[in-house]
Amino acid sequence: MRDKTLHTEFRVNLSHTKETCHPKIHIVFLKTHKTGSSTVLNILYRFGESRNLTFALPVNKHVQLFYPHFFSAHYVEGFSSTHVKEFHIMCNHMRFKKPEVAKVMPEDTFHFSILRHPVSMMESIFVYYKSIPAFRKAHSLDDFLNTCWKTYSSSETSNQYAHNVLAFDFGLPNNVDPKDLDEKASQAIAAIEQDFQLILISDFFEESMVLLKHVLCWSLEDVVSFRLNSRSERTHNKISPETAERIKRWNALDWRIYLHFNTTFWTKVDHLIGRQKMKAEVSQLRMLQAKLARTCLKGEGAVDPSKIEDSDLKPFQYGAAVIQGYNLNPNLDTQSKRKCQRLVTPELQYTHQLYARQFPQPPGGIPFGVESCWSQLSLSEILHVSL
Repeated sequence: MRDKTLHTEFRVNLSHTKETCHPKIHIVFLKTHKTGSSTVLNILYRFGESRNLTFALPVNKHVQLFYPHFFSAHYVEGFSSTHVKEFHIMCNHMRFKKPEVAKVMPEDTFHFSILRHPVSMMESIFVYYKSIPAFRKAHSLDDFLNTCWKTYSSSETSNQYAHNVLAFDFGLPNNVDPKDLDEKASQAIAAIEQDFQLILISDFFEESMVLLKHVLCWSLEDVVSFRLNSRSERTHNKISPETAERIKRWNALDWRIYLHFNTTFWTKVDHLIGRQKMKAEVSQLRMLQAKLARTCLKGEGAVDPSKIEDSDLKPFQYGAAVIQGYNLNPNLDTQSKRKCQRLVTPELQYTHQLYARQFPQPPGGIPFGVESCWSQLSLSEILHVSL
């Protein structure tokens, strides 16, 4: 029976942890855009929920920390009251501002984030954010790149997505004069290195999760996942070598940041794990994921939104992207079903579930469930929900 194997698969092997280190529970994850960060968010949500940790959630049932504004401590529900004594994990979208984050999180907090190759990231951004002013009149990504140097306006709402958005998310200036690129790139890299202990690389997602497991002193079971908020292959567009080079020139600051932290990523792998051990642990992670897919999923893979049977598991759809989700195996027992649901619950629904757990309604209050989360979104949040 597939469902009976789930309890064994989710058991946490703490032998390594007890001998060498203690699991980190004070964590800030800067959730960048179109980098696989929704999957990382799910990992953090599951880890924190299973250990009854407290999340620094956005106020008033919002789903992001008022991005694209710089983060401010009062954006966190419970920060200004006496109801929350300690926050453990902060991981919703924000524009990073270290002094404000430090007001909320303990001194020993571990900060990490994730980057993606700017070429594939730009292709994804163009599809997902096609309605922003910078992209609205462009028939294709090449069309945008033909005119961006002359027509791009950084002052228009949401146009940060179109130009060096990684730098922007880190709280850095994203509009850089090409003649100042060397200086600005060095400053940006230094600022990120000062504030973040680890930068992961989405293009090596499984390796990133293994490295994260080692650095946080977690188990392999803690970092296993299914891809969330991912697009159907039919909405992916091929990028020519010429277009790739144009993207690198347009997003030159992001490209420099990515090149630097791709190098430091592998340096950390070599220092902390080694390539052979990394290869072995990636293989173990894949086997665990495949086992969970056989146990948890009907059909063992992602499906288009029209084929998702449970509306509570349907991811938010925006732009021209077709965001896929999952159907659960109908033969799961109650405990296994709950664990499997956590693995496939989309970002918006999971955020609101955690909000309801941390801040339950008073007697007589109106319950806030998954079915109402869509109606609570502001227009800006609808735009900023992303991978």
